[in-house]
Amino acid sequence: MTDVTLSTEPKPPTEATKAANAAWLERLDFADTQDFDDAQQGFIAPLPGGGLVTGEKGNVVWNLPGYDFIGPEKDCPDTVNPSLWRMGQLNSLTGLFKISDRIYQVRGYDVSVVTFIEGDTGVIVVDPCISAETAEAALSLYRQHAGSKSVTAVIYTHSHVDHFGGVRGVISDDDVASGRCVVVAPDGFVDEAISENVMAGTVMGRRATYMYGMLVPLGPQGNVGAGLGIGNSTGSVTLIPPTHLIRETGETLTIDGLEFEFLMAPGSEAPAEFHFYIPALKALCTAENACHTLHNVYTLRGAKTRDSRKWAAYLTETLERWGDKAEVLFAPHNWSVLGNARIVDHIKKYRDTFKYVHDQSLRMANQGYTMLEIGEQIELPPTLDRNWASRGYYGSVNHNAKAVYNFYLGYYDCNPSTLNQLPPADAARRYVDFMGGADAVLGKARATFDAGDYRWTAQVLNHVVLADPANATARAFLADTLEQLGYQAENATWRNNYLVGAKELRDGVRKEGALTIDSPDMQRSMTTDLFLDYLAIHLNPKKAEGKVVSIKLVTPDTNESYLITLENSVINHVPGKAGQAADASLTLDRSALNEILLGKAKLPGLVAEGKAKVDGDAGAISDLLGCLEPFDFWFDIVTANPARD
Repeated sequence: MTDVTLSTEPKPPTEATKAANAAWLERLDFADTQDFDDAQQGFIAPLPGGGLVTGEKGNVVWNLPGYDFIGPEKDCPDTVNPSLWRMGQLNSLTGLFKISDRIYQVRGYDVSVVTFIEGDTGVIVVDPCISAETAEAALSLYRQHAGSKSVTAVIYTHSHVDHFGGVRGVISDDDVASGRCVVVAPDGFVDEAISENVMAGTVMGRRATYMYGMLVPLGPQGNVGAGLGIGNSTGSVTLIPPTHLIRETGETLTIDGLEFEFLMAPGSEAPAEFHFYIPALKALCTAENACHTLHNVYTLRGAKTRDSRKWAAYLTETLERWGDKAEVLFAPHNWSVLGNARIVDHIKKYRDTFKYVHDQSLRMANQGYTMLEIGEQIELPPTLDRNWASRGYYGSVNHNAKAVYNFYLGYYDCNPSTLNQLPPADAARRYVDFMGGADAVLGKARATFDAGDYRWTAQVLNHVVLADPANATARAFLADTLEQLGYQAENATWRNNYLVGAKELRDGVRKEGALTIDSPDMQRSMTTDLFLDYLAIHLNPKKAEGKVVSIKLVTPDTNESYLITLENSVINHVPGKAGQAADASLTLDRSALNEILLGKAKLPGLVAEGKAKVDGDAGAISDLLGCLEPFDFWFDIVTANPARD
């Protein structure tokens, strides 16, 4: 029988976990080393200093040496699924690579890959990492071995932060203002890049600490990567807005002497995304829509569910346009593929994986299966299951199938018993009471744990922990259970969720390891309309109850005006109402509003400095601001949050 201890240290793998992981060696073809050959092809130089990158204050921005334990020659430990270990080994093949004539990549400075395409006069940078520090290091490595070329263009393939956040590491505002450099992105890029990280930014960031394993140590019993890449840098997130937007499929643009052909792919992996082809180089970039791991239809950090039908259709269109031409396939994650036949095979199988999950999830839904049942039962056909790029290291067949159901049908399974269920903590207390109390549940859970039935053990113990978060034995037992599930997971993000959950149960919520996307550039790029929407979600309705306030906001530098109203415990705003009567009028430049947003200034101070002007009832502004509350990033996840009781 298992011995539940209250130690905060990771536990060893159980015999059940060792057996489960060993079984993967028979299931998949580990003798196939084509990916290793591809990932090492064109190698020029390693990352300097082992890939360690620090910030201006000496803070560690990127710790690649921390992943040395997972090198290509290292044996897989019993605490890691062998398939996931293999992917980690592939992602550990880092450095500067020459992909083909005029195309280079630097891999290993972030979760994403930086591509350098040599134009006629300089170099075009594609997707410059999350952080300015890592992007700068990548450019420096490229220049060290390929010549000191100026950056003539930056291309953002889509609107996720790991594809634009490091832009100030490769160009400056002056480069753009002078015309020395253009910034190209898909239509809708700025709105999507900002809104995703603002409206639900706090909860999404908190969940990201789970998804990316940011709260557990690097090592065989902890974080072994993110599947899609090694991990996320934690430096300066920046943004320089695009100077040129691509709006239509078939559009072409000559950038530094090279013609680019574009295919729009909105609603695929990102709301704003495109593919492109360079005829002179026979080079194709499918953005993040055909990587070497099954991607997410729904990401565990939380985001809008993606349209897998469109995703597959864009890949079909890509093959129709360029499938008979492309000789080089590169992407902003993982490694490249060379040769037309292999490129076509890779894209076809990747497309068919998404199409299969989409079609079969809907087939089962139309037969009456529920979301959970579909996720449990769906399996890829052998041709796709054995395809390494279809393996679920980042997305998974299970949670993608559930996402397809949710995309079309929402969360409700139409069983009236689940229509209005009790909240988890309330239900948990009743479940535990029904099952004979916490001691009885813990006793039965010991038997299922010893039998290696960790999924059920976790589901049962979760009730005990939610019912009584102070039950130390239940917390320790659930932590041990989640840990074994993490050791067995093929999916990196599942592993990270399990292991971070275990650590939080043992150590409590520790305020460390957050990825700060809410940067000055992101906030400055927020439209005033979006800023006011963001303001509204901070309203505490109890504090606002019975209040009726109207404020006129005027920002002379952007020539904007809004009427902001608080009524019925709701904040609304309407543009273009400069002449309308209001309780108070606030006039300040948008740049000054940014200072308030960034926490660098307060309204009374700006008024005293003459940078803001208040007319009418200043108390009305105070009333409205007094109803707003900040978000606490470090809320409980695996235990009952006291604020939710």
